[in-house]
Amino acid sequence: MRQRTVTIDLEAPVQRVEQHLADLHEALRDGDQAALESSAAALHRALSGAVEHFRAAAHQGGVPTPLRQRLALASARVAAQREALARATASLDRAIDVLLPARAPTYGATGQGARQSYSGSLTA
Repeated sequence: MRQRTVTIDLEAPVQRVEQHLADLHEALRDGDQAALESSAAALHRALSGAVEHFRAAAHQGGVPTPLRQRLALASARVAAQREALARATASLDRAIDVLLPARAPTYGATGQGARQSYSGSLTA
């Protein structure tokens, strides 16, 4: 009976993590910035809560293998989404660099030309 109680207590936090992970995936797919930020924050809270539940369950008699595997799978999905987002960001940065190359400003902060003038003398 103890195993059943631990399973019931851990099922809800794992389901919340899985649901927020699905919401985050959908927001990423749709490019919805507001939903993305909201989903990411909710997933962070759900993961923190799940870790606390799992920690307490581990001290009280252990975590059932299927739930431990589900949480590990959710963690792997988070890592995969983080990696995909990093790749997309890097790709976007490269595209922006190609389309909008960095140029030296025409005028400096003083209103004069940004080009440095050299007097021909060296300072030691």
